[in-house]
Amino acid sequence: MEWLMVAFVALLLAGQVSPEEIPYEHLISQIQACPKECHCPPSFPNAVYCDNKGLKRIPVIPPYTWYLYLQNNLIDVLSANSLRNATQLRWINLNHNKITSEGLEADALKAMSNLVHLYMEDNLLTSIPSPLPAKLEQLRLSRNRISKIPPGVFSGMDYLTLLDLQGNKLQDDAVTEVSLKGLNNLIQINLAKNQLNTMPLGLPPTTKQIFLDSNNIEKIPAEYFKGLPKVVSLRLNRNKLANGGIPNNVFNLSSILDLQLSHNQLTEIPVISSGLEHLHLDHNKIKSVNSSDICPPGALDDYLDEKGPRLRYLRLDGNEIKPPIPRELMMCFRLLRAIVI
Repeated sequence: MEWLMVAFVALLLAGQVSPEEIPYEHLISQIQACPKECHCPPSFPNAVYCDNKGLKRIPVIPPYTWYLYLQNNLIDVLSANSLRNATQLRWINLNHNKITSEGLEADALKAMSNLVHLYMEDNLLTSIPSPLPAKLEQLRLSRNRISKIPPGVFSGMDYLTLLDLQGNKLQDDAVTEVSLKGLNNLIQINLAKNQLNTMPLGLPPTTKQIFLDSNNIEKIPAEYFKGLPKVVSLRLNRNKLANGGIPNNVFNLSSILDLQLSHNQLTEIPVISSGLEHLHLDHNKIKSVNSSDICPPGALDDYLDEKGPRLRYLRLDGNEIKPPIPRELMMCFRLLRAIVI
């Protein structure tokens, strides 16, 4: 019967799995080594599904595993022994477990030299794991209890483009130029729902998306974005920003397309760049909107100017503004497709 099973698997995979990706003998070895607690579909031989099994420990993982799903279990220890064979891992999902920083063995992650995606959201970590695999591209650690970023933890992490730390316990002294050193190619950082009182320092100039929602930020330094020439999206919803904490031209950035300042304490619309496409100002204390306040200088001079304002979406609801919308506002932002007031 065993030879029938092997023959069946071979026929099933014919035309589905490239022989360059996983040789036949590796395929058979992979299927036979599948942990009894997990599911290893022959049609996706590089994946091992151990999610939602009530596991308290990680079973020994087959050697040719690229994608490992362990989310929604009761795992509290990440041991090097259980992953000793899984040196080809590209992607591991450990979300919704009970892993602590003490339960994370030092060499458990270091052995995963090919890992590019690490998901450890909704665990009990108090510090960023170290050392991290050098080829990591995405590190998702939201909703843990992280309060510190060890100096040098990102040293040599030249491939990391996404860092998600939302919903932790990070304060200003934890997010510094020293602690973030090494993130030379970072594109997106999420620090929402932490305990920050000031704008984080040390973000690399490659950063394009900055998410800082639900902190306690009251002001933005005038030169803050001078070293961040590529910022495309900035989210500062649910902070404590008032007009006195926003320097006059701090948001007048040629690169920015999406600016979100909802649920703050603004009474006036800040100066924006002509290239901005999405502006969220809902649930502030703004009482009126005049075209002279929001329309970039010279925008009304030439209605057909292709370099004119690019604003397409504007939210002003939840303020103290009363209709109608000023006609000059619509003339200024002729590309506007939706305005919520």
